[in-house]
Amino acid sequence: MPGLNSDFDRMTTRKTSAIFILGVALYASACSEKKSGSPVDQLPEVMVEETYFTVRDTLNNVDTPAIWHQSETQTWLLATAKETDKVLAYDASTGSALSAFAESGSGSGQLARPNSIAVLNDLAFVVERDNHRVQVFRLPEFTPIGDIGSDVLRRPYGLTLFLRDNQFVLYVTDNYETPDEQIPPSDELGKRVHRFNIMVSESGIQTIDHQYFGATSGPGVLYKVESLYADTAYNRLLIADEWEREISLKVYDLDGNFTGTVVGKDIFESEPEGIALYSCDGKPGYWIATDQSFEKNVFIVFDQETLTPLGSFIAKNTQNTDGIALTQQAFEGFPNGAFFAVHNDGNISATSWDVIADALSLKQCTP
Repeated sequence: MPGLNSDFDRMTTRKTSAIFILGVALYASACSEKKSGSPVDQLPEVMVEETYFTVRDTLNNVDTPAIWHQSETQTWLLATAKETDKVLAYDASTGSALSAFAESGSGSGQLARPNSIAVLNDLAFVVERDNHRVQVFRLPEFTPIGDIGSDVLRRPYGLTLFLRDNQFVLYVTDNYETPDEQIPPSDELGKRVHRFNIMVSESGIQTIDHQYFGATSGPGVLYKVESLYADTAYNRLLIADEWEREISLKVYDLDGNFTGTVVGKDIFESEPEGIALYSCDGKPGYWIATDQSFEKNVFIVFDQETLTPLGSFIAKNTQNTDGIALTQQAFEGFPNGAFFAVHNDGNISATSWDVIADALSLKQCTP
């Protein structure tokens, strides 16, 4: 399959024919300098106020949120706690704490440095950096049903997944390093993203296929990776590159080919972090990506189809955001869904999508 390698084949470098770099604007900031040589103040930027914050506890080192709509009357906000090796559960309507799952360890149901989480149907997929795997739990009991990738992942961080032909298609970033904790040479970065095709049944998990990919030369090289997000409507995989010389979103197709498109290289000021997608039932929706900062933490909005930057928003009291999550499904207190963002490692803010959409004149639509 083009762009993908099996466990036994070496990566073939594909030369890209064009680089499409989008993003030509700077943000006005009292706290940070403008990038020289870029147009100024071309994109609208607004400030929105959060609906609530969960209770703050920096000992957890919260990284990534996810949403689970359990029923019409019950929605959970889940979050990974990297330092305490737990997954935290909150009432998504109010932010009140409900429970905490798992404990430290390497066995079934135990976690070691859980970094990212994604929920699909009634399953929670949790990336464990230090156990080098993705563990799968059945909600609401948080029952472990198996794990993926422990034989091939080295330093996994982010994940994204979708269902296709009754299989879960799971992508995982692998930010492996040299023995002295440096970024490896580009010709050794051909396994920056792993793709697993998985069947889940009552008896457990079966990996049907495993592939890996990553450009080893040119603008598509993935130097420092964590967040990524799959868009099946446009056959795209947006991958955040956090390396200081490359801060941008690099666009691959779902088969692992670099498309030649790099997004936001002239816009991101700090580190591109969490990525979310607002979809619109066959019509272009919106990408949202975090520009993580203590001084000016910004969420940049791009057109889903063209990848053109449309504007940005700042959540009034939310700083230093790692992961984000977005739901378009209505639930109590949020008639058109909500946007969730980690606040400085210790808790999560929730903002009504209505507030964001109104502030930036974005359309409201069904997913």
